[in-house]
Amino acid sequence: MSKRVLVVDDAAFMRMMIKDILVKNGYEVVGEAADGMQAIDLYKEHQPDLVTMDITMPEMDGITALKEIKQLNPAAKVIMCSAMGQQAMVIDAIQAGAKDFIVKPFQADRVLEAISKAVG
Repeated sequence: MSKRVLVVDDAAFMRMMIKDILVKNGYEVVGEAADGMQAIDLYKEHQPDLVTMDITMPEMDGITALKEIKQLNPAAKVIMCSAMGQQAMVIDAIQAGAKDFIVKPFQADRVLEAISKAVG
């Protein structure tokens, strides 16, 4: 069975890039969200194996959404996506329970490495 992934990023282009990498490598993308509020709703609906979560988004940022998802499911696996220069936020995310982080612009091998480590 393929691993089910929820892709969260406020930029449609970034969602498309991650989705493309995932689908080409046998993952199933069960949903896409443009902000943290949508991410939480879709997480409840789909219960994915993994979430890729952008840090900086409108409405609700990725770290807040990560904390909410961890409250819903303490075993949730979330990988944060950050732009260069967001180290402090990445540290906050890891402390809040993120499994790993990937840096934009995405490199397919790094994305896949982080995901395979997270979902085992």
